Amino acid sequence: MDGLPDWDRCAVMGVVNVTPDSFSDGGRWFDTGTAVKHGLDLVAQGADLVDVGGESTRPGAARVSEDEELRRVLPVVRGLAGEGVVVSVDTMRASVAARALEAGAVLVNDVSGGLADPAMVPVVAEAGVPFVVMHWRGQSIDMNNRAVYTDVVGEVISELAGSIHRAVDGGIDPARVLLDPGLGFAKRAEHDLALVAALARMRAELDRPLLVAASRKRFLGRVLADDKATAPPPARERDAATAAVSALASREGAWAVRVHEVRASADAVRVARAVESAADALPDTLGRQGKTPEDPDSAEAQR
Repeated sequence: MDGLPDWDRCAVMGVVNVTPDSFSDGGRWFDTGTAVKHGLDLVAQGADLVDVGGESTRPGAARVSEDEELRRVLPVVRGLAGEGVVVSVDTMRASVAARALEAGAVLVNDVSGGLADPAMVPVVAEAGVPFVVMHWRGQSIDMNNRAVYTDVVGEVISELAGSIHRAVDGGIDPARVLLDPGLGFAKRAEHDLALVAALARMRAELDRPLLVAASRKRFLGRVLADDKATAPPPARERDAATAAVSALASREGAWAVRVHEVRASADAVRVARAVESAADALPDTLGRQGKTPEDPDSAEAQR
């Protein structure tokens, strides 16, 4: 990806929520010093970059003011960038993106894909930085009402294609556009699972790198609860399930996974990459075509 290091595998994006009402961590990193330390800890655990956000996007969340978002985000971005961390800013506001880039961020992660603020695309184009375009159908306050699809994979692909065109038409270099299918945003559990199953199709049809953000989300809680009468486990008990998605996403060629707990996903993507390298090194007769030397066809080929 232009403008970012080449990690030669699926990257791991650690999450620092500088909010008092995150669905995942409930405000544990709301203090600036604590947030910076947490970001550094994520890097020590294997994060390749850190995504800093000051506005909760959990279902039903109301927006915070611009001034409050800036107050939360800027000192954390500045502190992490000053320590050499590759920093992404998670914001829907062009003004916050611009100030965060000045403070040292190198990537803009906009869950609205530029739809929430018409000034976002020009700001990113002018800065010449990578831009994450997520599938989005509206603000968190009522997004669950928009989870209506006939063909969720086809519709998400089509709507993301429209967002790509808007970004490129607005001056953003297409080589710097990344895509996020928006798991959990205006989607029910069955929609999220279908999108995870279709990552390879999305990457092939849209021809852009994918950021997969499944971390601790509701659909994983539903999967873990299965058909039992018990309630889904709380968000912080979904990290093993998150790592499973990280491994799947890596094997499907995702550019990065965005996670709250880094170590398990960092291990998962590294193992997935090692397995992929091993598969590439196998002779055709031993692995990639599913045959062994004992197979009649393989024996015939060796005569």
